[in-house]
Amino acid sequence: MRDLKAARVPETNTRWLRLRVMLMGGLFLGLLAVAFGRAVYLQVYEQDKLRELAQDQYVRQIDIPARRGDIFDRRGTPLAQSVEVDSIWADPSMLQDVRKAARALAKALKLGAQDAEELQARLQRGKRFAWVKRQAKPQEVEAVKALSLAGMGFTKEPKRFYPQRELAAQVMGVVGTDGRGLEGLELAFNDELSGQNSSLSGFRDAKGRKLLMQGTLDPIEREGASVTLTLDRHLQYVAEKALVRAVEESKAVAGTVVVLDPKTGELLALANAPGFNPNTPGSAQQEALRNRAALDAFEPGSTTKAFVIAAALEEKALKPEDVFFCENGAWRIGRYTINDTHSYAWLSAKGILQVSSNICAAKVGQVLGRERLVAYYHAFGFAERTGLSLPGEGKGIIPFPKAEVALATQSFGQGMTATAVQIAAGYGALANEGVLMRPYLVSKVVDPDGVVLLENRPVEVRRVVSSKVARQVVGMLESVVAKEGTAPKAAMQEYRVAGKTGTAEKADPVARGYSDKRIASFVGVVPADNPRAVILVVVDEPKTDVYGGLVAAPAFKEIATAAMAHLAVPSSRTISPEVAVAPVAPPVAAKAPLTPKPTPERPTVAVQEGEGSGTVRVPDVQGQVGREAVVKLLASALEPQLLGSGRVVSQTPAAGVLVDKGARVTLELATRP
Repeated sequence: MRDLKAARVPETNTRWLRLRVMLMGGLFLGLLAVAFGRAVYLQVYEQDKLRELAQDQYVRQIDIPARRGDIFDRRGTPLAQSVEVDSIWADPSMLQDVRKAARALAKALKLGAQDAEELQARLQRGKRFAWVKRQAKPQEVEAVKALSLAGMGFTKEPKRFYPQRELAAQVMGVVGTDGRGLEGLELAFNDELSGQNSSLSGFRDAKGRKLLMQGTLDPIEREGASVTLTLDRHLQYVAEKALVRAVEESKAVAGTVVVLDPKTGELLALANAPGFNPNTPGSAQQEALRNRAALDAFEPGSTTKAFVIAAALEEKALKPEDVFFCENGAWRIGRYTINDTHSYAWLSAKGILQVSSNICAAKVGQVLGRERLVAYYHAFGFAERTGLSLPGEGKGIIPFPKAEVALATQSFGQGMTATAVQIAAGYGALANEGVLMRPYLVSKVVDPDGVVLLENRPVEVRRVVSSKVARQVVGMLESVVAKEGTAPKAAMQEYRVAGKTGTAEKADPVARGYSDKRIASFVGVVPADNPRAVILVVVDEPKTDVYGGLVAAPAFKEIATAAMAHLAVPSSRTISPEVAVAPVAPPVAAKAPLTPKPTPERPTVAVQEGEGSGTVRVPDVQGQVGREAVVKLLASALEPQLLGSGRVVSQTPAAGVLVDKGARVTLELATRP
């Protein structure tokens, strides 16, 4: 019996052991099946998601913004360029203490309290990427690198740079930090100027350090198209300086100058005051950003009298020898009274323009009639956009003058509005034998590979008046700058000048009438016998004098004198030997014009070695192309100013001189054969 029991015990143990083995085996097989199933699920169904998670750990997509195209004047002088600068970014996931890192970065970048809070918010929002400072200065980059923070990155970005500073700033416009145009031509041609943004895949290690970049970029494919303007940098500079002087001396609020070639319609200068530096648009007032010459429509005043006389002569409603009674200075129409500045009796068409009689101009308007007056204003280009390709270009309005007083006031430029470019283009028609040319600002747009995307050429819009009438009116306008006229200050010794003054009352939108503020203007054609330029000067709300012949005419003469010399226009007068005349630049100046040197806002001051830590030594950029020189000077915390195009032939101050950080270094460039 004992032997039987003893035999059963080993058999029971063996059976239990076998069961345990089977259970364990089944368990392992089940776990293996689950693992296999999970592996299949992850490899098949979760493949894309896992690949993205893996790439997020060690791959970064580095966005490479395109280099924006350049903008040039008619002679190839760069007005807007792009240079490569450093931008700072961070991987917030690699920052041990985001708040502490944000404070350290704000201190290194010398940010204000509000900017520091915004930086901290960006770092807290970002998971793997956040901008710290875009388009940073070289010293800011060095300060951030000195912090040795984990997860910091630096990438090159193109920054817009305007080498001519304030020159044609309102025409150029501005761009945002993202490189998109916000105003002016930068906005109008944003698509053409913007290249194609690209991105590269970069492998990084656990500390976020760049190890390998995949792919290469063709800089030509990424670069934007270049835009060439009709503006002349020299004439633009002269126009801006003369305008600023006129505005300051008359204590005006603003001003505008338009210089137009009457034979082609090309705009040689578009000046606005006050100005601003587009390199630092944040410091400019919003009013200074506006291109008044093309955008603002205002009541032109007496400058329109020439169009009324021309229309009446063309329609044979008036003969040059006809005279009108000017009512001795006051003429009542219903309950309104039209006044002249001085008392006049009888005046011919020439006399009406010479002394700018409102009363007699209104009587010419009556003879012409409402329909024909409005029709000729439209024919001269008013109340229609000129098509300058500028966003927000003004159109102006010509209301139909139903009332007698409206017909009278529109005959001398009140009760209607026009832009400065429209007025200049209208006088261009008179100067161009009666043919209105389409004014244009952009000459051509060219792709980096040389394909011309846009090219403007002179376009005849319409014939407004006959060549005979146009010559008659221009001849009459020469009397305006005579001693007996309203603008003797516009007369030139070497050239015959035909022009017209304007002194317009400004409308008061609150009182729904006219205020005591004025717009003073003068528009002139020079030389009158063979016109090469139409120059319009408009001064808004002058305080010292309100008449165009006193406020705007001197600025016209200054611009016209420089323009005739720059364009190498021969004298149209015979000067007696006894009269001393300023020398005129020889014809060779047209081929290689002297480049004016603007008075710097902040003079460059040489200092002795060791005078302070805020000094830097001027690098040698002789022989380098303009863009390379700009990058080198910016890296040295200096402000470059370019004169001309090509390679650097001289620099001021000279290389090696110690100057204050931020000082301006003037570079003269030329194209060597």
